Amino acid sequence: MQQYKVLVVDDDPNVREIIRIYFKTQQIGLVEADDALLALELVEKEMPDIIILDVMMPKMDGFEVCREIRKKYDIPIIMLTAKTEEFDRVLGLELGADDYVTKPFSPRELIARIKAIFRRMQPKDHSYGSENGINIKTLMFDNLTIHIDRREVLVHGEKITLRPKEFDLLVHLAKSTGNVFTREQLLEQVWGYDFIGDIRTVDVHIKKLRQKLLSLQKDCIQTVWGVGYKFEVEA
Repeated sequence: MQQYKVLVVDDDPNVREIIRIYFKTQQIGLVEADDALLALELVEKEMPDIIILDVMMPKMDGFEVCREIRKKYDIPIIMLTAKTEEFDRVLGLELGADDYVTKPFSPRELIARIKAIFRRMQPKDHSYGSENGINIKTLMFDNLTIHIDRREVLVHGEKITLRPKEFDLLVHLAKSTGNVFTREQLLEQVWGYDFIGDIRTVDVHIKKLRQKLLSLQKDCIQTVWGVGYKFEVEA
């Protein structure tokens, strides 16, 4: 595996030791923090590729740390939590986490999730179709323009800011206007791996996309009840 740097934030030394042992076998670089303040310092200093973030910590919990990180960085975050309630899982996703693992966890499962994120971080060919043999680089709709190569989205001519996975999700839906995708299909085709996380990940990203596209006269991402989602807007 290509060498990546992972920041593990957990106040339990036994958890950090287990992760340390398994990461060594996978040749993954590891940076450790046992509290939230140190974690925020290391994010600035080390610029890790992925963060594994425990929820239950003293002084500042993982949700607050996630919120602070998201103010500046789009580094993938896996929440590590003993909480199994749906509310807590969704809250983590709402705050910007990319995935979660429930304690007690399998080190192999954690490695699998990290590898899945690594695969998503690899450079991709962003040619999303062709017309007369020419690659399509821009998708244009009424009051909505998507510049694929520049990874820019304009609404009424004004640029809006999307997180990388929000952009990929929008492009995937927009290049297949009218087609209905299930949540499982979107996880596989946009996230790029077989689903091992929370299917609500798709719902959370759709919700955020809708909020950012709110100035459009019509909601271009529509829910097909009992099935999934589709993109539909006047060209």
